[in-house]
Amino acid sequence: MRLALRWAAGGGDGPAAETAATPDAVIASGPAGGGTADVPVGAVVLDSGGAVLGGGRNRREADADPTAHAEIVALRAAARSLREWRLGGCTLVVTLEPCTMCAGAVLAARMSRLVFGAADSRAGAAGSVWDVLHDRRLGQPVQVVGGVLADDCTALLRDFFRQRRSDTPDPDRPPLG
Repeated sequence: MRLALRWAAGGGDGPAAETAATPDAVIASGPAGGGTADVPVGAVVLDSGGAVLGGGRNRREADADPTAHAEIVALRAAARSLREWRLGGCTLVVTLEPCTMCAGAVLAARMSRLVFGAADSRAGAAGSVWDVLHDRRLGQPVQVVGGVLADDCTALLRDFFRQRRSDTPDPDRPPLG
């Protein structure tokens, strides 16, 4: 989880060189969201032995891409690393509970496990609002472990939004909802 937190904080651009067998192997320094207006969510994909296959952070604002959530970025990197879209036996570690799009991507990739930090009471699809990952109509259920380093993950998000609210209003940035 600390590696995912490092990605969320803007570090960790070389995940293939790192290993993280435990969730605690992951908060470092760096500007929230990698110095962009992106919400600081980080994700890593680990193989069954704990080696990092791919990682990412939110890049929706930076890339002007509505699908560039941290989970999607990490899943794409892992699939490229393996040259295989099926990520069975792999674990996605993410700082914020996935939304429905990202939970669907976890199912589509046939991942075995999801570990997340902060629950998302507004859009969480791993048990908080929806439970997409355990809906048998959508595929094989995914093992879900939530609340890992939740305080650290929540603090990162809280600090980011506190800073955004205190910034001078930007006419090009949509209002926070």
